[in-house]
Amino acid sequence: MGLVICAAAAAPLSAEEDAPPSPMERGMQQFLEGLLQDMEPAFDSMRGFMQQMGPALMDLMDQVEDWSAYEAPEILPNGDIIIRRKPEQETPPDEDMPPQIDL
Repeated sequence: MGLVICAAAAAPLSAEEDAPPSPMERGMQQFLEGLLQDMEPAFDSMRGFMQQMGPALMDLMDQVEDWSAYEAPEILPNGDIIIRRKPEQETPPDEDMPPQIDL
């Protein structure tokens, strides 16, 4: 998979469009090309992971309505992942309201 650098980042910003790139610009271009080349295997493995796990993750996202109601995932020593629901907390009584009297 080839990656594309944003055209705006590669385009000269000055009116001197015909001027050759400065040594700094050439160095930055070479650095970015090398970085992208080194990162390509990681991007490829990430693409494979998303192709395999994407449907399962989307199903999980559809089943959980409110993620704030859950604790952070916990990974057990055997590799299982547990996502616990946060304990429900009672709302404290409003201090401005007088106590209610049951009749």
